[in-house]
Amino acid sequence: MMPTSIGRVIVGVDGSPGSLHALRRAVEFSRAWRAPLYPVLAWTPPGGESTARLRPVPELERDWWQSAEHRLNAAFEEGLGAVPIDIDCEPQVVRGPAGAALVDVADQPDDLIVVGSGRHGVFHRLTHCHVAGYCIAHADCSVFVVPPPPLAGTPRHLRHRKRLAA
Repeated sequence: MMPTSIGRVIVGVDGSPGSLHALRRAVEFSRAWRAPLYPVLAWTPPGGESTARLRPVPELERDWWQSAEHRLNAAFEEGLGAVPIDIDCEPQVVRGPAGAALVDVADQPDDLIVVGSGRHGVFHRLTHCHVAGYCIAHADCSVFVVPPPPLAGTPRHLRHRKRLAA
């Protein structure tokens, strides 16, 4: 059930087909509810937080942060063509696990979190915390899980060919 009003639309973005689909849906919600859009790309250092804290290298951390910003901008380019100019859009790059980052940003009861459901195998589901499940379990606001797009299971180079053929 959708809430009666939405204060902000927070969407998880990582550049995957599912997250791009969620981004497009979040833009629709933002326009329909006239709510600001907060696209969030969460990142963690290669090797994990404990390795980065054990031997912090500020130059590397700056590079990782800039790489995350670049991935967020690239997701807008690939998913929408550009950052929408007709809605209030405040992209966020957050250090930490994706589910926790989204729940932290969505700190108001009238927020709406939008996430892609992903399409992973059994091994991945057993070894990784699913972002949508984390948000549903921990958020104090509504969570909308977007099913994967029809071409999500198709290799990237074939998805591109199918778009060109259409």
